[in-house]
Amino acid sequence: MKFYSGFSLKNEKHFFDAFLDDSVYCVAGFSYGAIKAFEYVKEQIENGKRVDRLQLLSPAFFQGRGEKFKRLQKISYSKNKDKYLSQFLKGCFSPYKGQDIELCETNLEELQELLYFEWILGALHSLESKGVVIEVYLGGQDYIIDPKAAKEFFTQTATVTYIKNANHFLQSNERKI
Repeated sequence: MKFYSGFSLKNEKHFFDAFLDDSVYCVAGFSYGAIKAFEYVKEQIENGKRVDRLQLLSPAFFQGRGEKFKRLQKISYSKNKDKYLSQFLKGCFSPYKGQDIELCETNLEELQELLYFEWILGALHSLESKGVVIEVYLGGQDYIIDPKAAKEFFTQTATVTYIKNANHFLQSNERKI
């Protein structure tokens, strides 16, 4: 299994052990990492490599958000990166208590890629037509992305597991803040 981490994160795979297929032919990604996992699988398939399953955990999905929202995110990040990341992580765990998480160095270009990435239905269908099973996991109380819009979009091409009371980290049984 190949796993891609979320924006500014590292070593968070353990949060998703209950969902992950540990097969050597599985690729998974969380949030921003879902974009990277998708791009990796596309490349592998184009090069004749075998991938059986693509698992997208709370995939970054901002195509319904306007330019004003995206610009505000970039400005906030640029003004105070540490404060931005602190608020971002709080939102990831909300409405439940935050947990210890490892951070990695990040930059504005990665944030822009995350905010402006467009999921293309045809590209997902293409993977599916080549035998890749696509699974998407969404939390109904995800305050980072719009889980309802993501569910509506991904249901057209993937098996979507929608966990009504889960947050961005797909946690649903933690103590409330």
